[in-house]
Amino acid sequence: MSKQMIAINPSTGEFAEDKDHARELRLSAVLPQLGSGGEVVLDFGETKYVTQSFVHALVGEPLKRFGADVLERIEFKNCSPQVRSVVELVVDYSLGGFSNVDPEGEPQAASPRGKRRTG
Repeated sequence: MSKQMIAINPSTGEFAEDKDHARELRLSAVLPQLGSGGEVVLDFGETKYVTQSFVHALVGEPLKRFGADVLERIEFKNCSPQVRSVVELVVDYSLGGFSNVDPEGEPQAASPRGKRRTG
């Protein structure tokens, strides 16, 4: 199985917020690699902060298309604590993690699904 490294290099210092750039990465690299059965390493080494919209534009569609099992083939590398928090939020949301309801009818965040490799 092939592995593709994708460096997340924000054009504005350490803050990745350009969702159009994230969309380009998703369409040109992430989806083709995952679609062919390969692995993707998203390297956030140059990034300290990200927006939810950036991460969602990058991995939301692959998560919905391939399901939780695709997390076995996506590695989130060199994540700052801030990046890790946003990635986990977007992954849970994309997999329907915020649709749980407790016995009293109150919405509850779901426990993480799948194996999420962040670091």
